[in-house]
Amino acid sequence: MSIGVGLIGYGMAGRVFHAPLIRAAAGLELKAIVTSREVEVAALDPAIACVEQVEDLLADPAIDLVVIATPSATHAALAADALRSGKHVVVDKPFALSLGEARELAALAQSVDRRLAVFHNRRFDSDFLSIKTAIETGAVGRVTHFESHFDRFRPEIRDRWREDGSAGSGVWFDLGPHLVDQALALFGSPDAVSADITALRAGSSADDWAHVILRYADKRIVLHASLNAPGGDQGGAPRFTVHGTEGTLIKRQLDPQEAQLIAGLRPGDRGWGVDDDPVEHRDGDGCMTRHPAETGCQERFYAGVAEALLTGGPLPVSTQDAVAVQQVIEAAWLSAREARAVTLPLD
Repeated sequence: MSIGVGLIGYGMAGRVFHAPLIRAAAGLELKAIVTSREVEVAALDPAIACVEQVEDLLADPAIDLVVIATPSATHAALAADALRSGKHVVVDKPFALSLGEARELAALAQSVDRRLAVFHNRRFDSDFLSIKTAIETGAVGRVTHFESHFDRFRPEIRDRWREDGSAGSGVWFDLGPHLVDQALALFGSPDAVSADITALRAGSSADDWAHVILRYADKRIVLHASLNAPGGDQGGAPRFTVHGTEGTLIKRQLDPQEAQLIAGLRPGDRGWGVDDDPVEHRDGDGCMTRHPAETGCQERFYAGVAEALLTGGPLPVSTQDAVAVQQVIEAAWLSAREARAVTLPLD
């Protein structure tokens, strides 16, 4: 038995991430894509239908699961339409533009008895998996400081919706959800959030720099995203820095899967997900050892979705997890706007 999948959107997210990872998942069959890029869809697979209108996709009884890979401002409305049409839904991050929208979608999914997940594929990155394993095995004792950077060097403003200042644009909505989801997966929801989110590139209409602190009783989590800073593989800040009561962990470079997908590599190909950048571990005496990074496996997201739909088991990212991420995203915006720490949970 296979689950028919319809993909809405074939831009960067749909073409580079969703389509290849859906096609790699046993139990899922990509049947249709809503896009005007007929030639590109035909090159991917002539058996995949190129659909002009979302309504036509939602009315197709062969489509069981709808994947939304469109600009952020459209996510909530499209997800609601798909749920009301009786489809299960995967929506790209951000889940919605507000906590209220996210909670409404979660309630709608429950009321129509459909499954709803958010595409937090970065839970399956080599860098995060490596750090997660090291923390869980007690490599640094109790974590007191966790710092996560997602930096890109793009000093020139691009003509695209992610940078035009429209609703849902900006680095915090683009990269922030990944940073927040990983932090919450490790440590749960914080007690409070402090944030500074702004635009630092000349002429930028959207935020391109975000520095967010998640406050817990016994630790601080620093989340940082910038479009004007080289990443760890280019001599910039490490991807992860973790300090604990018994040592430090450093993971310098970003997971390779995005670059591999852009280059045409697919799950199962030789070298897929292999990360040559080790995790550095310094103990309390300053002695350093290097441990091989785990292999990235973003295909596990859609494998998990398929299993959940076929067996009734848990989704790889629960709807409740997605709402929790949205709460922190909103709390950070409120903190940055009002220059104060925002206590959770939000009303």
